[in-house]
Amino acid sequence: MTIRADLHIHTVLSPCGDLDMSPRNIIRAARQKGLDLIGITDHNSTRQAGIIREIGEKAGIKVLTGVEITTQEEIHCVAFFPDDRLLQAFQAYLDSHLPDIANAPERFGYQVVADEEDQILYEEKKLLLSALDQPIDRIEQQVRTLHGIFIPAHIDKPRFSLLSQLGFIPPDLPFDALELSPHTSPRAFLQSNKHLSGNPFIQSSDAHYPEDIGKVFTLLAVENFEFEAIRQAIKKMIY
Repeated sequence: MTIRADLHIHTVLSPCGDLDMSPRNIIRAARQKGLDLIGITDHNSTRQAGIIREIGEKAGIKVLTGVEITTQEEIHCVAFFPDDRLLQAFQAYLDSHLPDIANAPERFGYQVVADEEDQILYEEKKLLLSALDQPIDRIEQQVRTLHGIFIPAHIDKPRFSLLSQLGFIPPDLPFDALELSPHTSPRAFLQSNKHLSGNPFIQSSDAHYPEDIGKVFTLLAVENFEFEAIRQAIKKMIY
């Protein structure tokens, strides 16, 4: 079967995420846009993802639980994990490597976890926009150790991307796919980056507002909604 997937969505936990990006609003928007699969990828935290997965299950929306990581080089990458135990293990890794810099809500925005009724359960005090004290290769290794999916995010962007920060794709960096922003397409991107042909690409919204959810998406051919089936479908998106 072919499904619509938007695998880069922020919530109220991300300081740059709009306060309307509550769990139920995200699932409502995903249904309205005809999405089958979404990925929850808050900055340097997984704490909102499980709640949205539970709400999604009731609404018939599959949710990959993950995170958008900022590496030591200030490269953004998204990662997803197959179950709560592994997700929590990666959260412990994030907690131990995120600098102890306090968030300033009036400057950066609030960082909260909300439940199905939009009630606040937790407020993150550390600034989630900070970079981890870990380079991209060590982060990728940790994701692999926990059987996760690893995708360098929005590589076409002029900031916080693999290409903007390093200028190239390291040949020894394993990844499941490369992500493109809504501002291009795989075919348009490869016209000026022909050397990257033959790699798998996905495209995601990087939504921070409900109306942006699903504005772009990836069509995945999956056998089922199991984590490994989704991984294999992503890896087959070769251009």
